[in-house]
Amino acid sequence: MKVYKAHAKVNIFLKITGKRDGYHEIISRFMKVKNLYDELCFVPKEEENQSFQIVGDFSCETAQNTIYKAYFALKEHTKSESLEKLMRSHAIQVKKNIPAFAGLGGGSSDAACFLKMCNEVLHLGLSLNELARIGLKVGADVPFFIYGYNSANVSGIGEVVEEFKEELLDLEVFTPEVAISTPKVYQTYRESFYNPIDGYELHRLKNTLSRDILKTMSVEEANDLFRPAMQEYKELRRYYKHGYHFSGSGSSFFRIKES
Repeated sequence: MKVYKAHAKVNIFLKITGKRDGYHEIISRFMKVKNLYDELCFVPKEEENQSFQIVGDFSCETAQNTIYKAYFALKEHTKSESLEKLMRSHAIQVKKNIPAFAGLGGGSSDAACFLKMCNEVLHLGLSLNELARIGLKVGADVPFFIYGYNSANVSGIGEVVEEFKEELLDLEVFTPEVAISTPKVYQTYRESFYNPIDGYELHRLKNTLSRDILKTMSVEEANDLFRPAMQEYKELRRYYKHGYHFSGSGSSFFRIKES
C-alpha cells in the first residue's frame, strides 16, 4: 500500500489581528518541517465491518480524532458510497512521529492527508479549494496542509492561505513533554496580553523572508502566544533556550539548523 506523508509545520511568526465570532483572527507564516512527518496508509481489515478504524498510537477516542472528523466531513460533502465501502474494507494506519499538543499541526496535517488520500484513491475529483473548505470544518489549520505549500501567510481564523515563495528552511524542532491547551493560552492572551497588530506591521511581516524574521525578531516579538503560554505553563521556562522560537501556542521550540 502507498504510504503518504503528513508533514508538521511551525509558525515563523504568529500575530493576533482582532476577534470575530468568538475566535481570534491571526496573521501567521506557516512553514513546513521537511524532516518531521506522520505516515499514513490504508490497510485491509481482516473482515469487513461498519466501524471506522484507525490503527495507531493515539491518546484520544476515535470520535475525537481529526482523521475521523475528516472522514465524517468528507462523507457529508460527497455522499460517496465508494468512500463508505473503502472504510468498511480498510483501516487507516498512522505512524505518529509528530508530538500531540505541540503547536506543530500534527492532527490537522493528518486530517488533510486523509482527505487528499481519499480524493486520489477514489477519484472523487475534488479541487484543493473544495478540500480546504471541507478541511476547515475539522480544524483551522487544515487548509494550509491541503494546499501543500512549503511556506504560506495564513490569516483570518486559518481559512485564508496565500503561498509565500521562499526557500524551505532546514529547521531543528524541540518539543518538551508539556501538553498545552490552545484554548487556555488564547484565553490568557485575551485576558492579560490583548494587543492586536497594526496594519503597517502586518504588511511588513507578510512580505519579510522567514530567515530574516527569525534573525531579527525575538521569540516574544514573533509570537503573541509565547508570553501567555509561559504564564500559564510555568514549567516551559525550564526548556526555553536563547535563540529558539516558539510554534503556535506551544509547546515546541525551533530554530534554523546550524550548518
